[in-house]
Amino acid sequence: MKKYVSIAIMMAVIFSTTSLAANKTKALKASQQAVESLMMGLESENYGLKLSSAYMLGELSSKKAVFSLMRMLRTANNEDERIVAALALYKIGDPAGLNIVKKAISFDESGRVRKHCSDFYHQYVLNLKGKEAKSY
Repeated sequence: MKKYVSIAIMMAVIFSTTSLAANKTKALKASQQAVESLMMGLESENYGLKLSSAYMLGELSSKKAVFSLMRMLRTANNEDERIVAALALYKIGDPAGLNIVKKAISFDESGRVRKHCSDFYHQYVLNLKGKEAKSY
């Protein structure tokens, strides 16, 4: 009887492990599809879709979006688009993206964009210093 119980428990563990792996694979595919959709949203003429896509790419920390967001920060005509692109780059934390945010502090034509970029970049630096302090 103990043998059958052991076999049943092992079967349940194998089934749940396989099920978890399948769910993880589905979630990964869904996440990749979401990033692809959001990347297309960055190219949209729809203002709201473009802003929300940039924001969500930052929330997802999508490294794949860094260059598109960098281009958005450099070339967008609208201040809000540039600010959201800078925020997304800050959230992603990629060094190349943060370098563009740092450059925007000095070179963006809008004082409002420069201020936000300064805030994002300085918060990034503070976070780095905090991580370094914790590593000692």
